[in-house]
Amino acid sequence: MKTNIYKILKGTFLVSDDSFKNWKFIIFISALAIVMIASSHSADKKVYEIARLKNEVSEMRSAFIDGRSRLMKLKMESHVMEVMLQKGIEPSVIPPKKIKVKSQK
Repeated sequence: MKTNIYKILKGTFLVSDDSFKNWKFIIFISALAIVMIASSHSADKKVYEIARLKNEVSEMRSAFIDGRSRLMKLKMESHVMEVMLQKGIEPSVIPPKKIKVKSQK
């Protein structure tokens, strides 16, 4: 047991006659480590992208709500009358009449 640990620490298992199988295993483990690191970086990149998109969606939603509330204020009858009074147009005191158009044959 002690000699095996000493061989590993000394590195003789990498240069001995049957070291080819050891090198294959080391290369395989290294390739797996590289794939794992790349996968981790890819997942982190996606997490940051999702967080950025969530912030963008919340900003757009708040801009939409703000625009919708301004539009509702502009469409209110009291606001329209106020703007028309500033331009010199007053509301009519005579109620509107419905006009019916008869088709001509």
